[in-house]
Amino acid sequence: MNDNVQQLLQTLSNSQRYFVHFTRISIFIVMAWIGGLKAFQYEADGIVPFVANSPMMGFFYTKDAPEYQQYKNKEGEVVPKNIAWHLENGTYIFSYALGAVIIAIGLLTLLGIYNAKIGLLGGLLTVGMSVVTLSFLITTPEVYVPDLGGPDHGFPYLSGAGRLVLKDIIMMAAGLVVASDAASRILKERNAALATHEVPTHRLKVMAQPVD
Repeated sequence: MNDNVQQLLQTLSNSQRYFVHFTRISIFIVMAWIGGLKAFQYEADGIVPFVANSPMMGFFYTKDAPEYQQYKNKEGEVVPKNIAWHLENGTYIFSYALGAVIIAIGLLTLLGIYNAKIGLLGGLLTVGMSVVTLSFLITTPEVYVPDLGGPDHGFPYLSGAGRLVLKDIIMMAAGLVVASDAASRILKERNAALATHEVPTHRLKVMAQPVD
């Protein structure tokens, strides 16, 4: 192994802590950006198939699936009849709330750079959110290519929506990495605190000796 390769390996090894922090920053960027977009009509419309078909989230809407299929807006499209339906459905109110939650999770994860306990919570919430998102692969018909006459449809042929959902497995892994790092830091802090309060053994022996 030449010196350049050895130096590269050493640099990567010594930078692991910074890479974990970069993972936190990456999670925050994704969460803040996507969460912020939930305040806009096109994004709120786009998540309706996922939410409406989800047993864990569908009850937030007033309309039952698959009624939404009649009122879909293309990204950037504004159809008054469809907008009115989404208003009745609670599409936008739910999207605003969901966006706020997503941003909050991203912020908690980012603060893990400075506070391990907050970072642990953020990492675990990131994992939980990813589990919910990945469940759409089971509950949402639109994540697979529809049968429109072609040979490739249904499972395992992911549609654009399905490919987007599948990527959340990376987010889950990232959440586990930052949560694990935060847990390790918490344990180290506790062990260090315990060590400072421990009485050395030789002092215990002196204290145990009878006083003449």
